[in-house]
Amino acid sequence: MFISLCPIINKNHNETSTNQKISMNKTFKALISIIITALFLTNLTAATKPNVLFIFADDQCYKTIHSLNNKEIKTPNLDKLVSRGTTFTHAYNMGGYHGAVCVASRTMLITGKYIWHAKNSANELKKSLDGSLWPQLMAKSGYDTFFTGKWHIKADANHVFGTARNIRGGMPRQTPQGYNRPLADGTDPWDPSDPKFGGFWAGGKHWSEVVADDAIDYLDASKKTDNPFFMYIAFNAPHDPRQAPKKYVDMYPTEKIQIPASFLAEHPYKEEIGSPKGLRDERLAPFPRTKHAVQVNRREYYAIITHMDAQIGRILKHLESTGQSENTYIFFTADHGLSVGHHGLLGKQNLYDHSVRVPFIAVGPGIDSGEKNHSPIYLQDVMATSLEIAGSKAPKHVQFKSLMPMFKGKAGGLKTVYGAYVDFQRMAVSGQHKLLLFPKIKKAQLFDLKKDPEEMQDISSEPGSKEKMKFLFKELLRLQKESGDKLNLTNVYPELAQN
Repeated sequence: MFISLCPIINKNHNETSTNQKISMNKTFKALISIIITALFLTNLTAATKPNVLFIFADDQCYKTIHSLNNKEIKTPNLDKLVSRGTTFTHAYNMGGYHGAVCVASRTMLITGKYIWHAKNSANELKKSLDGSLWPQLMAKSGYDTFFTGKWHIKADANHVFGTARNIRGGMPRQTPQGYNRPLADGTDPWDPSDPKFGGFWAGGKHWSEVVADDAIDYLDASKKTDNPFFMYIAFNAPHDPRQAPKKYVDMYPTEKIQIPASFLAEHPYKEEIGSPKGLRDERLAPFPRTKHAVQVNRREYYAIITHMDAQIGRILKHLESTGQSENTYIFFTADHGLSVGHHGLLGKQNLYDHSVRVPFIAVGPGIDSGEKNHSPIYLQDVMATSLEIAGSKAPKHVQFKSLMPMFKGKAGGLKTVYGAYVDFQRMAVSGQHKLLLFPKIKKAQLFDLKKDPEEMQDISSEPGSKEKMKFLFKELLRLQKESGDKLNLTNVYPELAQN
């Protein structure tokens, strides 16, 4: 509709009535009022659009937060997040397509694609010119985008984000002294608090502290723009080499560290499941495993998590000081978990819960405080969730689902969770049961996760188990198709494939 502001001229303009002039003035004033209101509302919308702060840990198991039933570890700042928001207790990573499980997890996160589809798009990430990656989609929704820390995928972070600082690779460089320790005689050639071993101290300052510094600097810069921000804060911690300042290491006396209930000297099928002695992660401690070696590794694991927790506290405190906290969604999770002594393993190249489940905490407007949601999700659901927060519809290629409906009280979560590790392992979890397959040796195990959360008792031979296994196997085949998994399991497990 067009409204003219020009005077209405009659043939005899001198006869323009006083009433006509009054009417014109009212029309003009009304139009100006509409324009001013529209501009105000536009600016208000931009100013109040929620920020998104995504904090990402590396190798952090779901069991490593004090307020989430681990009384050994000290995580005061993550505890505060738990109290402020909703925790998903069963957040999973789908697994990995090679030994660096981090790469698969992060590629899924940035593309929004399930594991094998993500793998197939990995080469295209080098170009990343189509604007389909997570931060690029947020930018299209009007967000300033920022990254610091561990990247570890093939795309160029400088191209993908508006601002990127201190882009790190997969892990800090380990030294020879950091492997196969402690020694059999009890001595230890490596010290987690000594900067001379480099690693997290390469460059002169612990990498976790650098990440926090970068985040704080950007929070200050974000106050100078009217745009909302999307911050991707990626710690390398608690990945090995698990180094922390001495005061954090000293919080955890070795002899007081608890041994996991599922401790084994060696996993009976380590070679066949793709976690052999020669795997880098498994070389961090000697074979056979000793309880002392596991205590040493877990001590350092806890110390670097507590140190990272302190840096997260610095970020959150500064967010509060800038006045942006109330209008910011905060998500904390990790790319995958870690064994650190469970089942005779140290690494994450397996599908036990300690390695595929991660902490997942969500805080923000409309999210209930102090709640626990036990519905299974994938950690990468955070990508689709942030797009909905941004007011953007997820593109067709995004397979992960937004959690926003669940925050609003609607039912959700996965019917069955899928997991894979190369062609060595597959899993399906539904309800309280988990089917774990080792195709190389045609082994199938069934666990009741409610009765046996440590996955120590294989119940596959018990009465009634075969039907449960067949159901889970059928679900696994369905999810293989969804995820792009080409591994033929029906030939390996014909008895489970039978109707």
